[in-house]
Amino acid sequence: MSDDQPPEDSKLTRSKRAWAEAGKFLTGRHARPEEERLPPGQHLVRDWPVLDLGSQPDVTRERWKLRIDGLAARPITLDWAAFMALPQKSFVSDIHCVTTWSRYDNRWEGVATADLLALVEPRDEAAAVMLHGYDGYTTNLKLADFAAADALLAHSWEGKQIPREHGGPVRLVVPHLYFWKSAKWIARIELLGADRPGFWEVNGYHLRGDPWNEERYSG
Repeated sequence: MSDDQPPEDSKLTRSKRAWAEAGKFLTGRHARPEEERLPPGQHLVRDWPVLDLGSQPDVTRERWKLRIDGLAARPITLDWAAFMALPQKSFVSDIHCVTTWSRYDNRWEGVATADLLALVEPRDEAAAVMLHGYDGYTTNLKLADFAAADALLAHSWEGKQIPREHGGPVRLVVPHLYFWKSAKWIARIELLGADRPGFWEVNGYHLRGDPWNEERYSG
């Protein structure tokens, strides 16, 4: 599954760490998603920028597996066939990157996170998840954010398989939070009893990451 090695200290990592220290891009505004579609400090793009930590693991569908464990009554490991046999959902959502770009109306297909949680039955004490990528990346989410109505583990975007550079074969999509929370190349979902920081959160980024409250950085 995941090599479980920390991502390399790439140029992007160093730059984004410096942005957190300087509070770059902060506007100080708050907005409500029901009133403003574009969060504070964001600008629209038509393409889909590629951002990673210096590596793009080549995980074939044949080799891909997803482990869901931790505080789960029924931990499971899914291969590609088992994943695709689960109920499939389709959502259209906007995405917002902490580097200030946003892209409207992305069409995703995959498995709803709520359906995955129903499958593994989180224990009563489960309060958060840690997402682990095949590249060693980690990021945390409160359980309620992970289980949002339009959150899913996506295998397709705009009717085609999600390409490797964007996290294929399977990535998380949680549209109401900054996109660093939507981990690429997903390998493991670990249910936790308490929230704890992942890779970017240790490097100065907000534990939750709400774009409309401009929760870019921990400070």
